[in-house]
Amino acid sequence: NGEDRLIGFFVGQVMKKTKGRADPRVVNRIIRKNVKQNNP
Repeated sequence: NGEDRLIGFFVGQVMKKTKGRADPRVVNRIIRKNVKQNNP
């Protein structure tokens, strides 16, 4: 769905900024947690 694609985009941006050093699973979990908190 659209939310998954958007989260994927943000994960990709974090990976680019960290030059691939971030764990994509952790980044994904953090982004999803923030989306849930800000969009009940």
